[in-house]
Amino acid sequence: MNSPIRSIRGMNDILPQDIHFWQKLESTAGQVFAGYGFEQIRLPLLEKTEVFTRAIGSATDVVAKEMYSFDDRNNESLSLRPEGTAGVVRAALQNGLLYGPVRRLWYSGAMFRYERPQKGRSRQFHQIGAELFGAPGADADAEILMLGSQLWKSLGLRNLRLEINSLGNADERASYRDQLYAFLDAHKGELDDQTNERAERNPLRVLDSKDPAVQLLLADAPLLAAHLGEGSRNHYQQLKRFLDRLGIEFHENPRLVRGLDYYCHTVFEWITDELGAQGTVCAGGRYDNLVELQGGKPWPGIGFAMGEERLVELLSQTHDIAPPSPHGYLVAVGENSTESALQLAYDLRAGIPDLRLLVNLNDGSFKTQFKRADRSDALFALVLGQDEILTDQVTVKFLRNGENQLTLGRNELGNWIQGYIKAL
Repeated sequence: MNSPIRSIRGMNDILPQDIHFWQKLESTAGQVFAGYGFEQIRLPLLEKTEVFTRAIGSATDVVAKEMYSFDDRNNESLSLRPEGTAGVVRAALQNGLLYGPVRRLWYSGAMFRYERPQKGRSRQFHQIGAELFGAPGADADAEILMLGSQLWKSLGLRNLRLEINSLGNADERASYRDQLYAFLDAHKGELDDQTNERAERNPLRVLDSKDPAVQLLLADAPLLAAHLGEGSRNHYQQLKRFLDRLGIEFHENPRLVRGLDYYCHTVFEWITDELGAQGTVCAGGRYDNLVELQGGKPWPGIGFAMGEERLVELLSQTHDIAPPSPHGYLVAVGENSTESALQLAYDLRAGIPDLRLLVNLNDGSFKTQFKRADRSDALFALVLGQDEILTDQVTVKFLRNGENQLTLGRNELGNWIQGYIKAL
């Protein structure tokens, strides 16, 4: 006998008892995005590897260590998407969505990174993201942060901390990178091999280290803010004024960086202390050079991505979202009862789109079927026995509240059910 096949490590099933949290998150996000004028876009899981190496940067951990890449039968390098923004830019360029009015797009779906699986971090994970193109000012940054703030309120999530920083432009960041590298190189004997390797490839990524010893050493490291020019400082100050006016609380984190090379100017994260080490639930920033990196004319952009797994974990801790119970359970016993029950169920579902109705399968006595009906948590049972079939009627037996049963003609049953559901 063959042993059962198990899922790939780090790629997890989402089971029926959990899916309602996902549906709540995704439906709420869609409603909030629509209120801000964002349109949905759906992207391929596979892209040419160059989409990500150009955008993210070959020195990042994502490209260097974590992407699922392979050559197809035409010897073209393809990759499962590790994030969404680069693909959105590719799609927007390819389909002529840029270089006009401000464009607002959102997406959702699975992403893939070869990481060490742990709580809040898996190899297949899911993101919802929003991208805004064509607006270079701090007002666009504020709009994106307003969107995130509104989403948390709509989901009923509290205790999320917004941290912000400015990375400046490419020249300012390059000047800072040199100074930071010199500092890290002078202390390389105090750093572990992994941190030294990261410093060689991309010293800004060291700022994001979770190692307490590294963070202690970084207390004396130079700050990026000292390298910002007047334009970058003004942009950042304007954003903070907008957030103060809107009443969106934020904390400045001068060591906040993002793991992808395309970010510039404003970067931000929403963080919770309720998920242990994996506390960032949403992150993003401005990427004014990304469209040009992907082969287009320069065009500004800003966006964010949120991790669905982590947000679902937060929702499950603070909300009791039960799966919707069936309204009814159709019990049928006797000659030709199955055919009659299937026809009745088909007609009722077609006429009442909101109806949740289970039809008994695998036969069984009235007693057996009523036990199944009770276990289903349905509110009422619709009973088709020989008498009901002969008289073209249906008996309604209430399973939860002890009301007296009803007998209705099949032609009036639909209206009764609609009224009953509406009154719930």
